[in-house]
Amino acid sequence: MNVLVTGGAGYIGSHLIRVLAGAGHSCVVYDNLISGHREAVGDAATFVRGDLLRTGHLARVLREHAIDAVINMASFIEAGESVEQPLKYFGNNTLGGLSLLEAMAQTGVKRMVFSSTAAVYGQPESVPILETARTEPINPYGASKLCVEHMLPGFATANQMGFVSLRYFNVAGSHPTGEVGEAHKSETHLIPLVLQVPLGQRAGIKIFGEDYDTPDGTCIRDYIHVMDLAAAHVLALQAVEPGQVKVYNLGNGEGFSVKEIIQTCREVTGHAIPAELSPRRPGDPPRLVASCEKAQRELSWRPQYADIRTIVQHAWNWHREHPKGYSV
Repeated sequence: MNVLVTGGAGYIGSHLIRVLAGAGHSCVVYDNLISGHREAVGDAATFVRGDLLRTGHLARVLREHAIDAVINMASFIEAGESVEQPLKYFGNNTLGGLSLLEAMAQTGVKRMVFSSTAAVYGQPESVPILETARTEPINPYGASKLCVEHMLPGFATANQMGFVSLRYFNVAGSHPTGEVGEAHKSETHLIPLVLQVPLGQRAGIKIFGEDYDTPDGTCIRDYIHVMDLAAAHVLALQAVEPGQVKVYNLGNGEGFSVKEIIQTCREVTGHAIPAELSPRRPGDPPRLVASCEKAQRELSWRPQYADIRTIVQHAWNWHREHPKGYSV
């Protein structure tokens, strides 16, 4: 298929286009490069610079490249920032999503995989989290994604489009070859933040609370390797059916605590990585872990890099060789 990947110059997208190409698909990346990197695309896909809010331009690209399906990964992702700047998140993530759906409707493109987020669940009532769990986001980031999910059934019915929405948890790691990896312009993810210590980019790492109801008192999160996530998107593309909306959680199915992540980073890097205890952050749930049984059953998806040490090792390989991301 000819696949348009919006946000394909970002962390996840740059890995996805390589997996898509390996599966025999032809890729076009559509990205405004606000947070992505042109270098991350390389020769793996055709690159078009553009913004999701430019509906006419999107439609033209869909026609000119004879696009069969879209994977929408273009979004702002920092939950904390979204609380301070909700307009930025609803403007880009929600209105951009609507613009893309309009362009698809205009051009007759009927297949889309939507990269959603576990943030749509907010504070979960039970763990592991099922796809049927209550969706009640606690920040504009999660709400902006859920708004797009709410649009999908209407387009599925009116335009006979098919959608798969993937709600995923903490993404980590890098391509095993080290050709692409995580390079956010403003880093908020735990593993790369911890790895900044042995790189000499920060003195230590903060642990926000160690009195949670977990085995070691620190928060537990689900981590999924970026290559496993990319593979799931390819399988999801094959599962799209006209007039239907399907939803799947993606994660490791096993949680790791903040202390476990820090200790694994110490073992992988051989660095002491000093840790400083700080007060809890408001709104941090003690445990967030996905149930991935539905994706495993219906998509035949199995994580290949479930071991947290492998995830950290791949991340370290990238960051050690590219301490300034794509600037090096």
